[in-house]
Amino acid sequence: MTKTINWGIIGCGNVTEQKSGPAFGKVKGSRLMAVMRRDREKAMDYALRHKVPRFYTQAEELIQDPDVNAIYVATPPGSHAEYAISAMKAGKPVYVEKPMALNYSQCIDMLKVSEETGVPLFVAYYRRRLPGFVKIKELIDTGAIGKPLFFSIRYFVSPKEADFKTPLPWRVIPEISGGGYLHDMGSHHLDLIDFLLGPLEKVSALTANQNQLYEPEDFISAGFTGQDGIAGHGVWSFAAPEHAHEDYMEIIGEKGKISFSCFGFNHTRMLVKGRSRYFVNKRPQHVQQALIQTIVNELQGTGECPSTGISAARTSRILDEIVKYNTAKHNT
Repeated sequence: MTKTINWGIIGCGNVTEQKSGPAFGKVKGSRLMAVMRRDREKAMDYALRHKVPRFYTQAEELIQDPDVNAIYVATPPGSHAEYAISAMKAGKPVYVEKPMALNYSQCIDMLKVSEETGVPLFVAYYRRRLPGFVKIKELIDTGAIGKPLFFSIRYFVSPKEADFKTPLPWRVIPEISGGGYLHDMGSHHLDLIDFLLGPLEKVSALTANQNQLYEPEDFISAGFTGQDGIAGHGVWSFAAPEHAHEDYMEIIGEKGKISFSCFGFNHTRMLVKGRSRYFVNKRPQHVQQALIQTIVNELQGTGECPSTGISAARTSRILDEIVKYNTAKHNT
């Protein structure tokens, strides 16, 4: 397949304004052909501002557009499975926002349709192609810190202003988002560990709702084990005081360690034998562009995308495992 990939976006909301939308027109072999949003005025406004030829108010109309040959699903997770499955049944490759779906069960449904139709499915865990994180993987894979032994995640932020208002943000409404901010933000941490160290296998967790602002947990402490004896620990607080804000990840190996931020694009630090080296982790203009390029390359037969439905489903399984502790607590 060497023809131009003509993308259609279902759900042209905030995430598509800078992170992803403009990238479709900047990637080699790709262009943005159409967008869809239920609000006609907002759909038309987006199309005009981004110079997109067509806009729709119904997802199925966009999916059936004969000039659109790939679909980007950028709606909240509650509708990911529905739209992705419809697009794959129409024979059109799908790129879906993260987390992949409401839960692991929906991910499996999506993967089954992808396998049955032979239509590729990709997921927007774009850190797998950002240069700063690709460099970290290179350091680990080349043995710069020796065999990886364990990892640590610490992510502490304060409640958002919208968390105190009614209606609540969709990100903390489980039937729309799949959970709370762990699904929205913590999924990036978990997928990044999957990318850098391999799949996680076992999970145990403690969850709490300290601020009682919404149903999902706002504090999570989880332990993990993975392949080759790797172990790790993650602590997330979405109810932290300002003085406690933190965005930190660390991978410890037999010879040294690597520390970095997931969201802050701070310099990466590698410490080996008491000596530190620093590596730049620059934020690109459009953070999803590099990953989108790999999708286009794969669809045109010239490369391979590192973020697939298969890898993303693993992260959704881990999220389900963590959340079940919160669910069990509320059911006792």
